[in-house]
Amino acid sequence: MAAQALGRVDPATRAVVPPIHVATTYLRDPDNAYSSGFVYGRPDNATVRETEAVLAVLEEAEAGALLFGSGMAAATACFAALEPGDHVVASAVMYWALRNWLLTEATRWGLRVELVETDDLGKLEAAMRPGETKLVWIETPSNPLWTITDIAGAARIAHAAGARLAVDSTCASPYHTRPLGLGADIVMHAGTKILNGHSDVIAGVLAARQDDEYWARIKRVRASGGAILGPFEAYLLNRGLKTFYVRAAAQAASAMALAERFAAHPHVARVLYPGLPQHPGHAVAAGQMENGFGFMMSVQVRGGEGAAIGTAARVDLWKRATSLGGVESLVEHRASIEGPGTPCPPDLLRLSVGIEDPDDLARDLDAALASAHA
Repeated sequence: MAAQALGRVDPATRAVVPPIHVATTYLRDPDNAYSSGFVYGRPDNATVRETEAVLAVLEEAEAGALLFGSGMAAATACFAALEPGDHVVASAVMYWALRNWLLTEATRWGLRVELVETDDLGKLEAAMRPGETKLVWIETPSNPLWTITDIAGAARIAHAAGARLAVDSTCASPYHTRPLGLGADIVMHAGTKILNGHSDVIAGVLAARQDDEYWARIKRVRASGGAILGPFEAYLLNRGLKTFYVRAAAQAASAMALAERFAAHPHVARVLYPGLPQHPGHAVAAGQMENGFGFMMSVQVRGGEGAAIGTAARVDLWKRATSLGGVESLVEHRASIEGPGTPCPPDLLRLSVGIEDPDDLARDLDAALASAHA
């Protein structure tokens, strides 16, 4: 389904690669209707629809998928579709930009935001306000500590309180986890990351289990706010999806090998990766993830912040850059990026494992650690 983009061909030319539709306006019928199904480029586009169809199949989303201009645009649409005064519960550890947005802009709109450690279902249940909590937002594995939240358990708790469950599954991807099948109502991805995989597209994805009024409001938020993804970006994302499964397999295998190798490294205090048996969320991850445990990991460097920053400064093959999920491996000192108030330890380096030879990656990181501690 991914490799052949659902097997579709262009009906006009029989091309196996679909064309890019860039039109912004469409011809009306003589009776003033739009039999083509397209009216204007801001709420809809044929190339966008093609890619949405692939993503809906990969996520097993009965209500379909929506593409947005960024992961943040997709995530914030879920909250913009709520009513002022609604109570929302979200993971305390999550993508930093969304965490900041929830604590600033979302509260200005009148949402009541509560952050809890959602990997502890007892704390999640205690935070629920039946009849008031309208949305539970979890990220699993959570960036950058890679804590694991039990999706099925969180869904039961949310639904018992009359709320919906949305899951940021960016770092799991449909290769490892399909949250809708575990009871979630909405799944979100930063399509910028491993779905595209080539660090050349900014995109966001939402997929829904049920075509209800909430999903209709999200559609209106995207249409009225002009948050749809552009056709060229949708084409690039579709192209990236064609190799998604082979990339995700290679990256997960390499991440596992590196996590095992550096867990015993003398200059590493701790490796955070849900595939390791000593990870606190390993058992839950093993139950809801398949084909491995993803491409993201973090290491806490002995010697503290200075040693961590020094290690990142000395890598060669790894690239010091923000973002994740591309074919190139990246390293980043997250506390420097997130600033005051971050839950990220100062000795932590976040690693996005690409498709390079894992032995080469290991040698490069090992040399950087040794040099930083010399």
